[in-house]
Amino acid sequence: MGETPITKLMKQQDRIRNIAIAAHIDHGKTTFSDNLLAGAGMLSEETAGKQRALDFHEDEASRGITIDSASVSMIHGVGGEDYLINLIDTPGHVDFGGDVTRAMRAVDGCIILTCAVEGVMPQTETVVRQALKELVKPVLFINKVDRLIKEVKLTPEAMQQRFIKIIDHVNELIENIAPEGYKQKWKVGVGEGTVAFGSAFHNWALSFPYMKEKGITFKDVINAYENDNYKELAKKAPLHEVVLDMSIKHHPNPVDAQKYRIPKIWHGDLDSEVGRALINCDQKGEPVFVPIKIVVDKHAGEVACGRLFSGTMKQGDEVYMNLAKRRIRIQQVSVYKGAQRTIVDSVSAGNIIGVVGLRDVFAGETVSKNEIEPFEAIKHLFEPVVTKSIEPTKAADLPKLVEVLKQIAKEDPSIRVEINEQTGESLISGMGELHLEIIENRIKTEKGLDVKTSPPIIVYRETVGKESSVVEGRSPNKHNSFYIKVAPLEDEIYEAIRNGDLREGRLKKKNPEVAEVLSRFGWDGDMIRNVRDIYKGNMFLDETRGEVHIQEVIEMVMDAFEMVMDQGPLAREPCMKMKVSLVDIKLHEDAIHRGPAQVYPAVREGIKGAMNKADPCLLEPLQIHVIEVPDSFMGTITKLVGSKRGQTLDMEQEGSIVKIKAKVPVAEMLGWSNDLRSATEGRGSSSLLEQDFEKVPSGMQADVIKRIRDRKGLAENQ
Repeated sequence: MGETPITKLMKQQDRIRNIAIAAHIDHGKTTFSDNLLAGAGMLSEETAGKQRALDFHEDEASRGITIDSASVSMIHGVGGEDYLINLIDTPGHVDFGGDVTRAMRAVDGCIILTCAVEGVMPQTETVVRQALKELVKPVLFINKVDRLIKEVKLTPEAMQQRFIKIIDHVNELIENIAPEGYKQKWKVGVGEGTVAFGSAFHNWALSFPYMKEKGITFKDVINAYENDNYKELAKKAPLHEVVLDMSIKHHPNPVDAQKYRIPKIWHGDLDSEVGRALINCDQKGEPVFVPIKIVVDKHAGEVACGRLFSGTMKQGDEVYMNLAKRRIRIQQVSVYKGAQRTIVDSVSAGNIIGVVGLRDVFAGETVSKNEIEPFEAIKHLFEPVVTKSIEPTKAADLPKLVEVLKQIAKEDPSIRVEINEQTGESLISGMGELHLEIIENRIKTEKGLDVKTSPPIIVYRETVGKESSVVEGRSPNKHNSFYIKVAPLEDEIYEAIRNGDLREGRLKKKNPEVAEVLSRFGWDGDMIRNVRDIYKGNMFLDETRGEVHIQEVIEMVMDAFEMVMDQGPLAREPCMKMKVSLVDIKLHEDAIHRGPAQVYPAVREGIKGAMNKADPCLLEPLQIHVIEVPDSFMGTITKLVGSKRGQTLDMEQEGSIVKIKAKVPVAEMLGWSNDLRSATEGRGSSSLLEQDFEKVPSGMQADVIKRIRDRKGLAENQ
């Protein structure tokens, strides 16, 4: 295959930019990406903005929202030099935030897109948080400026005030969220050229450096709209030119970015050969590839789209999947040209590529030549809290449903799928009703399978209210005893696990990172050394001293701990915020009498017994929403929130629009979008800001537990 301009540029790492667009829903992101593509000659100019080239799924085109992010490559020239820009389009709807998180792993820069009229929205904050956590450098594009001129009719001065307000808001976010050392460095500013504004719909954009260079002023922009010749504006200041110039100048190339990103997202030995190859984005080093998205192609099967961090990958290479723990041969390597995949012979580090042949791969896997420390797990900000049971309308379709669900879990890792092949009932859990509705719709239309689903089920959590006394768990053969106590996990430590400062997983030997975080919270060395497992927001400590055979059983003890954390004693719901300590053990001398059949039941009994003595309670998920409505509906909304056991946290008015921040239990949120629509005559909107868990009101707990147990078919004392 001859070299194309794209494959030529892929070898020149200083000419590559890997970027994503991150924005709130309906702020114009897909139109914006279409225009970039058209400008780079990948779409015809006429269809740009109408074609929605990156929306492949039929449900995206019909609902008018982007659900799947897809990668696109384009060439852009600046100052006589060509550059390759790999762009990942990400969805803005909160239920698909998982896609944004994953996209951030593969890119080094992002364009934060906000609407000039609405300003920075809750969802914008969420995506900025995800970008900064992965050390992805932001620039800002303020979209829909045409609306400020035509609808809001602002003067040039008022327009500048509006921009300054948005820029200050974004910088405040960067100041609050960015890791030390980047808080000031990564702020955006008009003077530096890290802010641009324009209209994706009308295909023009401006930045301060571009205005200076071309002699264009704010007045020209307003005149263009007053005289209805904004098409001229698009010729003078085409969107793709201004935005891609900004990206090339201000976003890092992969070689520069990996120097500071790799230590943050990969925790292996940086001085090893692989470590050096990763930090230097070395094309000759060992290949390391992280897939962030699995797309199912009718012809090729599963295509894993992701970032090649080091080395070179070619068809026929044998690679190792570090999490699946197996070797496999690559069948095909491809690059993106526009949204089309083009098969190539080989690809070198620093690029976003598609790989075919990684059987049963999932987003976030680490693929390398030899076994290496996997990349840090991709943390999602929100956990799935709404579940539906799903089954095929025709019993004969059960095997097909199992296949389809496995595929969906891969395409969208923020969906949790539990398949029960015995009963034929399977569970899908997602971020909210819309999320599940769309998945259901996709199973019917794309996968052509008729299914029926139950009403939504809320997933609760179990925890304890105080420290327990020590409880003995005895093995069925009565020869082994495990002495266990449980206590609530401190809030700040739970937060550190949630935001990724404390990595989940079993701890081998001394772990300096964990030690550093825990000593910040005042834990002493002995206590820190006891921590053996951090699992789903819970912690396991081994406080035994000098026990001879502990090493032989400790892995089994941790297995049993994880089993109870997945299904607690009250209603078999997952546990959270718990600290479980193994205080002492008595083991049979003979290894044959202390196998899994003895250890698992004993440890499980010990943990459940201790939980029952520590005020066990159910926590229910709550969501904090920001609701925007015309001020005439303020009273109606306050009433609506109250009727759903919710509480209003904050209220601010801007013009005739009121923003209400409210916290509502997810159990009461079912049907929320319809209730909100009918209460506000279709003029209200609400977006998810945060998720939290709080104790179920004590008067309701027994009732909720009984309902869950009945649903799961658990006998009284199971």
